[in-house]
Amino acid sequence: MSGRRTRITEDEINELVSKLQSLLPEARRPAAGRASAAKLLKETCNYIKSLNREVDGLSDRLSGLIATMDSNSAEAEILRSFLRS
Repeated sequence: MSGRRTRITEDEINELVSKLQSLLPEARRPAAGRASAAKLLKETCNYIKSLNREVDGLSDRLSGLIATMDSNSAEAEILRSFLRS
């Protein structure tokens, strides 16, 4: 990696902020126009944290489901095949 830094223009930053805003769910975006970059970054971090919590919850539910299944059942095999994919 080179020791030189690449400068990002204000237009490039605005474009990146717009792209990031488009990735957030509609319900989390401010109703009136564009949010500041700082607010958008904070919302993005909160959204990522909520997705992580959701994944953790789903993983816990899946683990509980697998624990209650007969390990040789067809359902258990289907779940194992999904997990391997």
